[in-house]
Amino acid sequence: MEEPRKRARPGRAPAPPGRTSRPRQAEVARLAGVSQATVSLVLGAKKQGSAISAETRQKVLDAARSLGYVPDPAARRLAAARNDLLGVFSFTATFPTDVQHSYYPFLVGVEQEAAARGYDLVLFTGSSSGGAGASGPDALSRVRLADGCLFLGRHAPTEELRRLVEDGFPVVHIGRRDELEGLAWVGADYVSASHEVVDRLAALGHRRIVLVREDDEAPASTDREHGFLKGLEQAGLPAGPEAVFRTADPARTLTPQRLRRWLDEGVTAFVAEETDTGNAWRALRAATAEAGLDCPRDLSLALLGSPPPDLDGETVPAGFDIPRPQLGAAAVRLLAALVAGEEAAEPLVACPYRPGVTAGPPPTGP
Repeated sequence: MEEPRKRARPGRAPAPPGRTSRPRQAEVARLAGVSQATVSLVLGAKKQGSAISAETRQKVLDAARSLGYVPDPAARRLAAARNDLLGVFSFTATFPTDVQHSYYPFLVGVEQEAAARGYDLVLFTGSSSGGAGASGPDALSRVRLADGCLFLGRHAPTEELRRLVEDGFPVVHIGRRDELEGLAWVGADYVSASHEVVDRLAALGHRRIVLVREDDEAPASTDREHGFLKGLEQAGLPAGPEAVFRTADPARTLTPQRLRRWLDEGVTAFVAEETDTGNAWRALRAATAEAGLDCPRDLSLALLGSPPPDLDGETVPAGFDIPRPQLGAAAVRLLAALVAGEEAAEPLVACPYRPGVTAGPPPTGP
């Protein structure tokens, strides 16, 4: 006895026997009696499709609905030469990221803004072992798998980044990098924030203030020093070379004896910069404790940034906070604009002042 034939659902053509794959645009074109190019224009909602008549457009839509055609997202991305992927690359070992890592808040902002804009993220993780982070002409070549890439880190390989920029690959660095022409970046306003810290200390009555910083040329360090010295000058305080203590090894050179000599010379407040290591702040705290000094009774301390994550639960220092999630989100907005071929720029992000408990009026004497 012959088995009854299965009836097709209303409004949908029966699937060819044995079919397991999704319908293709060519089949939609045959059913609608139009070219495959016409189908691509209609179903891809392309601008050129505006010239197609309403009747032809309806034929294509009816045929696609009848066959159960669903666009292949991968094919659409390839056709547009885009993957809807944004890369994230760090020049410091960051991934997998511990929530205590100073880069973690950046990534929170990056992820949230990327998701809001319909992008997935690709994390490039070779920097800690000399892989993708090693020097060489192809050091960063794998980031081209994405539509564009965000970069984090104080010390970036300039020549490798230059090649990406010159090739027209969309690149955004989180942190100032204006020494490389054409490289887009987003940054915090460290100059204004450091200036404000000096203003606050001067308002408390401090007349001799010293900045402790590490010995490198990272733009973030340069900006902090510039803001610090500008604040001293505008407050009428000593702003010569003696106002900045620059050292490659803060733990070795910033001794309790050095700290007491400064106090004897009339220095009453010390400011340290934040870095990936936090070495300047660690050394300043350690020297204060080893010298038996009380903060803020005997001296005031301030930090241009946030304390190292492992010290985050201790006394909150005066200084400013870096708005890392906002910087991450701003970087994604800028990168998305570059990927779309748009002209765009992001303003410097302000760093809010943090009162803390380590700054007070200078000591009044014995």
